[in-house]
Amino acid sequence: MANQAVSKTAPGKHGNVLPLWGNEKTMNLNPMILTNVLSSPYFKVQLYELKTYHEVVDEIYFKVTHVEPWEKGSRKTAGQTGMCGGVRGVGTGGIVSTAFCLLYKLFTLKLTRKQLMGLITHTDSPYIRALGFMYIRYTQPPADLIEWYDGFLDDEEELDVKAGGGCVMTIGEMLRSFLTKLEWFSTLFPRIPVPVQKAIDQQMKSRPRKVTPKEVTEEEATEAEPGRPGERHRSRSSRRSQSPRRSPKRSRSRSHHRDRDRRGPSFDRELERERDRQRKERDRDRGERDRRRSRSPDKPQERRERRKSRSSSRDRRIERRDKERDGGDDRSRRKDRDYHKDRGSERERSRDRKNREDKEDRRHKDDRERHRDERKGRRSTRSRSREKKHKSADEKSRKRERSHSRERERDRDRDGESRSHKRSRSKERSHHQRESSNDYNKHSERRRSQSID
Repeated sequence: MANQAVSKTAPGKHGNVLPLWGNEKTMNLNPMILTNVLSSPYFKVQLYELKTYHEVVDEIYFKVTHVEPWEKGSRKTAGQTGMCGGVRGVGTGGIVSTAFCLLYKLFTLKLTRKQLMGLITHTDSPYIRALGFMYIRYTQPPADLIEWYDGFLDDEEELDVKAGGGCVMTIGEMLRSFLTKLEWFSTLFPRIPVPVQKAIDQQMKSRPRKVTPKEVTEEEATEAEPGRPGERHRSRSSRRSQSPRRSPKRSRSRSHHRDRDRRGPSFDRELERERDRQRKERDRDRGERDRRRSRSPDKPQERRERRKSRSSSRDRRIERRDKERDGGDDRSRRKDRDYHKDRGSERERSRDRKNREDKEDRRHKDDRERHRDERKGRRSTRSRSREKKHKSADEKSRKRERSHSRERERDRDRDGESRSHKRSRSKERSHHQRESSNDYNKHSERRRSQSID
């Protein structure tokens, strides 16, 4: 089983946090049952609104009437054998039961030890207790199961576990079935390791089931009324209705064993009682026949007639057997032919299925490769576009730099021209000033010379 790991509890002998054994997402449920639970409108719509533990317990009290995984008549398992049969629970789906929807809802709430103890000791409904014990069987470590169930193995509270009714058992019988059998109607419990299972079996042998006072009174009543077998048979048949899954075309021995495994210890008890009753009736009829023979006056003649009838009936039986053998060979040959034809058709179907699956796998692979190539092409086009953008941005920046450098050169040229012009102007001004100062000096000297003269 995948992810079989036990999450550790809080420190102390028994913490309030419960350990989870096995798969922490699927609760170790059958995949088909889990799929039907998650897709059912009842779980998705109505149970989604329940948020607390007490609301879910109230829903169990009002809605649960059995603890079978499928509703009555919703699974068509007649005619299916092997892994597609009703026992394994992997063939065809159906309408998943309210009990298993609520069981998975409890798992989503992550119950504490105190809440789980409240479930298995609840006094309002036996179905609340049954779902609590089933929660333990699915989620708790196998080594802790006997510790959980130990105080309830002789519990005498009764409940009808079958969809549609017809399989009444006590809580104690149900728990013994949980511990010793892997099948539960049309599904399987998580497997218990072999050493743990051996220890559980030894403990069950050391603790035989107690006979209740009700069973003792029933046995005394059946022994006290030997002359009314028909009424007892009718009452017993009305109490134990025939399973709707049983098909009249299937073999008796096979359906008998399957129903016995499915119904549990109460059905085995009733079967033993029925056999004892039939044995007593045969003994009584034999005694009456012996008494009639001893009273009859014409014994030799009766014996002769009886011998003749026996010989004639023996001859008829032999002839019938020979005919049946001859016809049986033909029938067996026909059956073999039909069997081989069916096997051939099944092989062809399996081949066609495999071919279809291979084609679908190839198609999926081609689609994946195509999508991968498309993604690569998109990435390459994106990288190219990015490179182009980067190139265009670099070219633009280069152009800007060139234009800026040209403008700077032009500015520099203009500045040089303006400076040279200013220098030439300043030179002209200084030359002009020098000339004017020279003229002024000359004029002043002339005046001085004239004044001196």
